[in-house]
Amino acid sequence: MNYWWTSDYHFSHFNIIRYCKRPFETAEEMNETIIRKHNERVKPEDTVFFLGDFIFKGGEEKCRHFEKRLNGKFIFIKGNHDRHNNLNTIISKVYIHYGSKDICMTHRAEDADPNVPWNFCGHIHEKYKIKRLNENSIIVNLCVEAWDYYPVAFKQISSVIATFLKEEKKGIQLSTESTDPAGEVGE
Repeated sequence: MNYWWTSDYHFSHFNIIRYCKRPFETAEEMNETIIRKHNERVKPEDTVFFLGDFIFKGGEEKCRHFEKRLNGKFIFIKGNHDRHNNLNTIISKVYIHYGSKDICMTHRAEDADPNVPWNFCGHIHEKYKIKRLNENSIIVNLCVEAWDYYPVAFKQISSVIATFLKEEKKGIQLSTESTDPAGEVGE
């Protein structure tokens, strides 16, 4: 069994294609591509942390239709569009300890916990993949737009974080290299 993270499938939401510049002509094409890519990675016995906005609107039958077509056992976190469907999740934020890391998972980035080293969110679509919340905390965007419409494994997320921290450290080193021989920053 493996764990996967993803967010914001927005099944049957035609306008999300335009809003987020998704590369699809129709909602049906988007739905089928997301289902295919999801099932290419996720096996039936895997667990999927879904960080909100599963389907735009629809009754329980419509939600279950899509859920039945997707591999994995879902842990749904409520997104802002999930109030318009019958997903019926009561979870708005989850804390886990996984891979020796404390992680907060929520739909909206603004609900992240700055006291937790790693935060996973959805909602922001294509805006960024990773950024710093403060000196001790980062946030990773798990929206499908940021990951080529695939769910993501912990190893992938960890790799992106490691690269981000390495590049950030290089940036700090580069700024100290720009000092003059006396150790003072030049004008």
